Amino acid sequence: MNEDLKSQLVKIGKDAQKASHILSMANEDTKNSALTNMADLIDSNSNEIIEANNVDMENAKQKGITDSFLDRLYLDEDRILSISNGLRSIVELSDPVGEEIGRWKRPNGLDISRVRTPLGVIGVIYESRPNVTADAGALCLKAGNAVILRGGSESFHSSNSIHKFLVQGLVNADLPKHSIQIIPTTDREAVGHLLEGLNGNIDVIVPRGGKSLVERVQNEAKIPVFGHLEGICHIYVDKDADISKAKDILINAKMRRPGICGAAETLLIDKNSDQSFLPLLLNALKDSGCEVRGCQETMESNQNVILANDEDWSTEYLEAIISVKVVNGVEGAISHISEYSTNHTDSIITENTNIAEKFMREVDSAIVMHNASTQFADGGEFGMGAEIGIATGRFHARGPVGVEQLTSFKYVVRGSGQTRP
Repeated sequence: MNEDLKSQLVKIGKDAQKASHILSMANEDTKNSALTNMADLIDSNSNEIIEANNVDMENAKQKGITDSFLDRLYLDEDRILSISNGLRSIVELSDPVGEEIGRWKRPNGLDISRVRTPLGVIGVIYESRPNVTADAGALCLKAGNAVILRGGSESFHSSNSIHKFLVQGLVNADLPKHSIQIIPTTDREAVGHLLEGLNGNIDVIVPRGGKSLVERVQNEAKIPVFGHLEGICHIYVDKDADISKAKDILINAKMRRPGICGAAETLLIDKNSDQSFLPLLLNALKDSGCEVRGCQETMESNQNVILANDEDWSTEYLEAIISVKVVNGVEGAISHISEYSTNHTDSIITENTNIAEKFMREVDSAIVMHNASTQFADGGEFGMGAEIGIATGRFHARGPVGVEQLTSFKYVVRGSGQTRP
């Protein structure tokens, strides 16, 4: 164990705890001022951020990183504008801290309320998406939490450049600079120390990245974890679907950005649908540049289909590949999803509202959809400003993790001298 690294990280944790106490009492105007400062600084220093990103991109290309990975890493003016706009959208959100989410009075006169409180210090471990630096930092700040960021080595320069302007925004608003910290090393040993909680200074860990990262976090963490292991998202096209609508949704869900966790990985189609449905959808996938791996019946509909094996149904491709299976109605779709789902996002395409309601009631995923692309599985698209990730567990947070999900609550009991008999 590198004791110097451990002591350095423990100090980061202690500094974060001190900052979290101040943030928990910061008013909404102060936090919003910091966020606005951050957005302005990122806008006005986009060239510096792009220069840092160019270094990361060149290093990644030399390592032979996949195209989907490079897409997640890449920053340009439009993507940086999206980052700053994301910060401004968080400003527009209501401050969750202190919000009363329940209140009642007991027969003995006690007045009891439940109010939102910050979680404390949040550790965020992520890989190639430098925008997570801003999203995570801003969301944690809005919810009154300090955050310790550990970006991937591939995005090291980009993330540190963005972080620099987040800290400037904090200082300009007279908030502690240690409210948003970033681990200053690519040493993988740092992740292990974070997962141990830095001597009790981290309250929760949020992993955002590929299966190997999330699996390690879930297996090794000694503190609570918000996150999802994989995003095997399904599109089910029912016999009562509008085929034009189904085609547009499918291509968007798979091909808009194949490398994100909300991208569709499996297409299920009702065997009772019109005979033209399957060939039309397969041709649309082919024309969009997507490789199709399908069941035997799917292969018989299109000569370009590769026979799928059992592994394909449980694979998160994160690239232009999709598995296709013909199923027996909505029951068959639900059965398949139940067996292979990672409880992330699943969508049904149908004009039959009864079938749609059955699907959304019986599919136990964090997000279920009707006649919509799975790529809407995103906190920003849900009107939450942004997200720190998607949680597929059943405890505390589920679905997009936004400012409300980054709070806990406490009970406030007001009495007038009551004693318990």
